[in-house]
Amino acid sequence: MAMVEAMDLPPVASAAMIEPGDHLMTGDALPSRKGRWEKFVSYVWDSDYYDKSDAERRLVFKLDIFMLSAMTLGWWLKNLDQTNLSNAYVSGMKEDLHIEANQYTYMNVIYNAVVCGMQIPSNFIAMKVRPSLFLALSEIGWGIFTFAQAGAHSYQAMYGFRFCIAFFESFYYPVAFFILGSWYTKQELAKRIGLWFIAGPAGSAFSGYMQAGIYRSMDGLHGLAGWRWLYIICGVIGIPIGFLLFFLVPDFPENSKVWYLSEAEKELAKARSARNGTAAMKGNINLKSVLLVFTTWHLFVLAPWYGIYGFAVQNGAQFAIYLKAFGYSVSRRNVMASGMYLIEIPCLLIYTAISDRMTRYSRAWVCLIPLLWGLFPTGVLAFWAPSNPLRVFGFMMTGSIYVTPVFYAWVAEICAHRTELRGFVTGATSCVFYCLNAWLPAIVFLQTDGPRFEKGFKTTFACCCVSAAGVIVIWFFHRRDLRQRALEAQEGSNSSGVYGKEHHHDVESKI
Repeated sequence: MAMVEAMDLPPVASAAMIEPGDHLMTGDALPSRKGRWEKFVSYVWDSDYYDKSDAERRLVFKLDIFMLSAMTLGWWLKNLDQTNLSNAYVSGMKEDLHIEANQYTYMNVIYNAVVCGMQIPSNFIAMKVRPSLFLALSEIGWGIFTFAQAGAHSYQAMYGFRFCIAFFESFYYPVAFFILGSWYTKQELAKRIGLWFIAGPAGSAFSGYMQAGIYRSMDGLHGLAGWRWLYIICGVIGIPIGFLLFFLVPDFPENSKVWYLSEAEKELAKARSARNGTAAMKGNINLKSVLLVFTTWHLFVLAPWYGIYGFAVQNGAQFAIYLKAFGYSVSRRNVMASGMYLIEIPCLLIYTAISDRMTRYSRAWVCLIPLLWGLFPTGVLAFWAPSNPLRVFGFMMTGSIYVTPVFYAWVAEICAHRTELRGFVTGATSCVFYCLNAWLPAIVFLQTDGPRFEKGFKTTFACCCVSAAGVIVIWFFHRRDLRQRALEAQEGSNSSGVYGKEHHHDVESKI
């Protein structure tokens, strides 16, 4: 069973005959010998690290140092800016702007609605416009409007600023996943997505600590409230990171012009993608291929699953409001809410490391187990445990339920054989998530229902139950695809001895 599930049809005939230990360059192309240290490194990092040639290891190292680092900084800032709203709200913005009833909830609804609408177009734009330029302009745009929030004098102004910030931030999430999935192999991808993704909770946590520090030291400085200084500082940080993205994001292996990769390394990157079974990015959008997405299970299973799972981990957004309602100080509200994100970081690192070592089997189990555990912390809040420390524990453990990096690595693996499918499904999954977030919180997480939020917490508990069951459904469909493609590959091999182009085209049209 494991061998069948591990099989995958590559996109070109030459790649089909290449195994992970094969190398396409001469000179330094021989893999290293494995001693105890080498085996240890292979165990804690990439399982095939010492099966790679020196040239391939140098390529991956450059991608980690330049591409991954730059995109991680951008993601860190995005989450820093996104969390600023809740931290500013509980640190004086509510009173200064006279925010009442559900006006704060509507600010989040506006943000999610705009982001939702731009998720699917994002990856198709990135296929036509260089992602390095696209992401750089997006980063600079949201930096400008983050800065502008410091001048808001009404909740209506915040509505407008949240709209503009959402528009520019909306591109980053799906495009980043799309790019990472184009450069890294199955044995590398989840860990890199995990390292990139933990910048999110790190940014969210840093926002809380930053706001606590600003409130203590800068509140009232030059006549400005502390929450306004938070927006000023974050806006100033965003501009240089935008320029960094422009110079360090390498676009795709097929069209990269980045300065730190040689022509030989770009060719090696293309060969790695072929070996990994990742279809080449040709720069053109085939309408027929896009429409074909609507005839597959991928769109109608993967996208709804992520929307449901995404809402299952929403309890943490209400933590600061809970702490305020129970009389915690401004500093403790920000610091304790940030602790939830610090728990998320080691959990993500552990989940993604295990996931990359299970590519021979399935990433499904690394998604399923945390979600089964998540029934406890979400249940604590859904049924409102009588103990305040236990409820705080329930909020804190929200960070241990996140499996997003593992899921997106799984999506890249499931959809690797078709670029349009991978781009569309990656955008659609986050689109469904933001679509739900655009209206569902306004119904189940009304601020007038806080801090109990009975409807909201019971909804997240139900979503956790459904998403755990949904992992099994995805695993079943993926296993069926692998069996079908393996059978067709065997039939093609029997008839021709190799994976011909006509055979591959036939398989691709059926999947």
